[in-house]
Amino acid sequence: MTGYVPIVCLALQVTVSALCGCSKETPQKREPALQPVNSPVSSSITKQTQKGEALFKQYCFSCHPDGGNVSDPKRALYGSVLRSNHISKPEDIVRIMRNPISRMIRFDANTLSDKDAQAIAEFVLQTY
Repeated sequence: MTGYVPIVCLALQVTVSALCGCSKETPQKREPALQPVNSPVSSSITKQTQKGEALFKQYCFSCHPDGGNVSDPKRALYGSVLRSNHISKPEDIVRIMRNPISRMIRFDANTLSDKDAQAIAEFVLQTY
């Protein structure tokens, strides 16, 4: 019976290793911490983020897939690129949406309301 215990321990160790495993992959970017699930603030943040994401997919994704920029890589939506272009607030992004400085399509208030433009800008800053 004493030989049985080491075999069980070995089997348990192999199972734990297989389930937990070691990975050489780069850790994925974590989503920002949100408020507790039952919080009304959390609910409005989630709805605003979902709205921003849906609007981004509708208006922006074709030129900015995964935060890139198909026509001008120097104007991608990644945090480091935005910061290097002095874009750090949602208002900065909305300003560019209203008055683009490159080949970007202009999104005036008739095309995209201020509230919707703000939702897109917040989604971009939270996501990329």
